[in-house]
Amino acid sequence: MARTVLDRSDVVLALAGVFRRRGFDGGSLSVIQQETGVGRGSLYHFFPNGKTDMAAAVLDQVGEWFEEHVYAPLRTAEDPAEAIGAMAEEVAGYFVSRERVCLFAAISLGDEQGAFTGPVRQYFTDWVDALATALRTGGLPADEAAERALDAVAAIQGALVLARAHDDDAVLLGIVDRTRRNLLADRSEPPTRFALAPSPG
Repeated sequence: MARTVLDRSDVVLALAGVFRRRGFDGGSLSVIQQETGVGRGSLYHFFPNGKTDMAAAVLDQVGEWFEEHVYAPLRTAEDPAEAIGAMAEEVAGYFVSRERVCLFAAISLGDEQGAFTGPVRQYFTDWVDALATALRTGGLPADEAAERALDAVAAIQGALVLARAHDDDAVLLGIVDRTRRNLLADRSEPPTRFALAPSPG
């Protein structure tokens, strides 16, 4: 039976769970009603444009969490090593507690991905930029800081895919920890450039 929910933020949290389990395309309105316990009238009261509004609200809430717990501490860090360690801990805990799903990545793969191009790009840009800022504070040159930050975010996103494939949180936790250590490692020699072999045919 549908329940009365007065707090929009509670509805957004419930919607986030549906989108994590079902994806954007798999979360039909009937499924959303059933799994959140929120009636159609209440859903359209909070989200007049339907699922697009719902997904946008969920992404806003996730983005706010990352801004508070990840981006802002990295940008303002006086001790970059401590801030990067805290980032690794916060991110690992967040994704383990949320079914190893990055909603920005999941929604970007749906049929309506065009509607969320801006927020998805902003999420990844903010994370990479904030991490690069901390690395520069720690003494890395700007180019290397940007490269390490980009590689780290890519590694964590890939870790989510592998952890779901193996159904094992340890996969995610291990990769996040190695990523943390790589970020804090002494500067390496310039990377070796490999020539790509021509494709057959």
